[in-house]
Amino acid sequence: MLAPKRQKYRKQFRGVWRKIAIKGDEINFGSYGLKTIDSGWIKDKEIEAARVVLARATKKVGKFWIRIFPDKPYTKKPPEVTMGAGKGDVAYYVASVSPGKILFEINGLSKKESFDVLRVVSSKLSVKTKIVSKII
Repeated sequence: MLAPKRQKYRKQFRGVWRKIAIKGDEINFGSYGLKTIDSGWIKDKEIEAARVVLARATKKVGKFWIRIFPDKPYTKKPPEVTMGAGKGDVAYYVASVSPGKILFEINGLSKKESFDVLRVVSSKLSVKTKIVSKII
């Protein structure tokens, strides 16, 4: 799974989301992309599942880019633990996304193939997304 190599602090607060994405809201590399509609956390396992789908679809023909990275630790307490026992251990890492953020980009495939692949990728994610194309 994706995880940061090192961090200044092991555990973080949950935080709040911005209204809309300021950075990373335009397609820069590919011709088609997957953009979020709502805010949320995307787990490292979800990103890995999407990467596998993109890698199988593009093979030697196309290319894809992952524009997010799970750098926020998500802590969880074990079951049946009473309150007041401190913060739990890091369970996994998440990427915090706000509406308008481009998650994945794809290039080298036809329009229909790209839309089909990105539709499958969007089903693997826990946030609502839409498929966008580059404005020429």
